Amino acid sequence: MKSLKYVIPGLAFIVLAGFFYKGLFLDPRTVPSPLIGKPAPTFELEELRNPSESFVTADMHGQPAVMNVWATWCAGCRDEHEFLMRLGRSGTVPIYGLNYRDERPAALQWLSRLGDPYVKIAYDPDGMGSLDWGVYGAPETFLLDPDGTVVYKHLGPMTPRVWEQEFLPRISEMRVASR
Repeated sequence: MKSLKYVIPGLAFIVLAGFFYKGLFLDPRTVPSPLIGKPAPTFELEELRNPSESFVTADMHGQPAVMNVWATWCAGCRDEHEFLMRLGRSGTVPIYGLNYRDERPAALQWLSRLGDPYVKIAYDPDGMGSLDWGVYGAPETFLLDPDGTVVYKHLGPMTPRVWEQEFLPRISEMRVASR
């Protein structure tokens, strides 16, 4: 009986140490999303540039598309913006935006000053429309297939390396599969 007094805490320590050791090698940018493989959440929000117009989930259907969550207060969004501009000009896929917890005048000024890579932008000033997407910060970028299914989610600024390694192969697979 006395030996159990030492064995149980020892086993608990070994199990916890194993979890901590495994955690050392996890990449916080690869948080799995429960949306992967499921239809993109249904939403209807005002279009940022034209408040009398709605932006709905179905607007992104028909071809592979990118949904980029951004805000003017987000330093990482500023870091990725130049790359998004290049990406938008390339025409590889349409880029849609979700302006997250921001002020409309500030967002419009940002786009005027830095450029606008987005086909349409959903305006979500209180973040309620973003909840179903599992958004908890910015920037976050989703890749959707032509049917509107979420294929991939990236946390943090979009970079050429992330685009080439994570997004382009998936877009190529979608295009091959649709032939």
